[in-house]
Amino acid sequence: ELGVANGFDFQLQDRGGLGHAKLMEARNQLLGMAMGNPKLMAVRPNGQDDSPQFNLDIDDVRVGALGVSLSQVNDVLATAWGSSYVNDFIQNGRVKKVFLQSDARFRMLPEDINSWYVNSKSGQMVPFSAFSNAHWQYGSPRLERYNGIPAVELLGQAAPGISTGEAMAEVEKLAAQLPPGIGYEWTGLSYEEKNAGAQAPALYAISLLVVFLAVAALYESWTIPFVNLLMLPLGLLGAVAAVKLRMFPNDVYLQIGLLTTVGLSTKNAILIIQFIKQLMHDGHDLVDATLTAVRIRLRPVIMTSLAFFFGTLPLALTHGAGAAAQNAIGTAVTGGLLSATFIDLIFIPFFFVLVSRWFGAKAAPQAGLALPL
Repeated sequence: ELGVANGFDFQLQDRGGLGHAKLMEARNQLLGMAMGNPKLMAVRPNGQDDSPQFNLDIDDVRVGALGVSLSQVNDVLATAWGSSYVNDFIQNGRVKKVFLQSDARFRMLPEDINSWYVNSKSGQMVPFSAFSNAHWQYGSPRLERYNGIPAVELLGQAAPGISTGEAMAEVEKLAAQLPPGIGYEWTGLSYEEKNAGAQAPALYAISLLVVFLAVAALYESWTIPFVNLLMLPLGLLGAVAAVKLRMFPNDVYLQIGLLTTVGLSTKNAILIIQFIKQLMHDGHDLVDATLTAVRIRLRPVIMTSLAFFFGTLPLALTHGAGAAAQNAIGTAVTGGLLSATFIDLIFIPFFFVLVSRWFGAKAAPQAGLALPL
C-alpha cells in the first residue's frame, strides 16, 4: 500500500468467533456499502486477499488408535515440509548451520503427503493417509489479529469537501449495519483523531468560559458578558458559511478559525459596550447612550475589522505548498470577520439594551457631558 496524507484506518474484528468466512462476508458487505456512500472514497482492504491453501486435517481419534503422538506428526511435517535446525559444523574456519529438510521433489505436489510416514509406539511406520484428510480451501495467507481478535484492516479516504471526522462517522454508521458479532476498532492516526475529536466540545466550552470571565472582569458585571455570548453565533455563522461555499472540510483549521472569530466578535462588542457604559455613567439614558455609542464607534470598528480582513485575505487566496491549510484558516477568519463586523453592529446594541432592561441597568444621576463628534 502506498502512503497517503489523509484518510482513515480501522480494523474489522470477528468478536463473536463467527469464523474467517463470516468475517470476509462482513468485509465485502462493508466495502459494498462504502462504495455507494458519497462521503467515502477509496475504501479498500489493506493486505492480501484469500488465496488457495492446502489444508491437512488430522483425525485425533485415529492418531491415538494407531499409537502415534501428535507431537511426532508435527515434527515430521515441520521437518519435511519446512526445516529443522540440527547443529553447527566448522568448514574452512567458518561456522555453518545444519538444517534438515526433505528433498524438493518429495514436497512439490499435494499427493506427496502420502509418501510420508510417522513412527508409532509399536515401531511400525504409519502413513499420513491413515489418519489425515487433505483438501484445498481458500484462506488468508497470514494470520491477522488485532488485540488478540481475528481482524482485517481497511483503509479509506473522505470524499472531496468532507472531513475525515465526517467520513469516520459514516463508517461507524455502516459498521452498525453488519451482522452481530462483527465489531471494529480505529487504529493509527484515526484512533488519535477519534480521541482528540471527543475533546473538541470541552475545549470550545472552556474557550467560551474564558471569554465570559474576561469580559465579566473587565466590566465588573455578570450580566454584560451575556451580550457577547448571544452574538457569538452570528459571527460563527459567517465563518461556517464561507467554508461551506468554498467546499472546505470541517477540520482543525476551521476550528482554529472559529476560535479566532470568537475573539474578533468579542473585540467589536468591547469597543461598543465600553463606550455605552461611559455614556451611561455620564448621565445618558440607555437607548440614547446605545445609539450614540454605535454612531461614534462605527468608524473604529470598521477600520480595525478591515485591517484584520485585508491582513488575512492573502491566506484565503494563496496558492502553492501548504496552501490548503492557509486557505481553510483564511476563509474561516475572513468570513467570520465580515459577519462579526456588519451583523454585530446591529445586534450588539439590541442585545445590550435587552439584557440591560432585563437586569434593570440604569443611568447615573449626573448630567451628561457633550461629546465631540
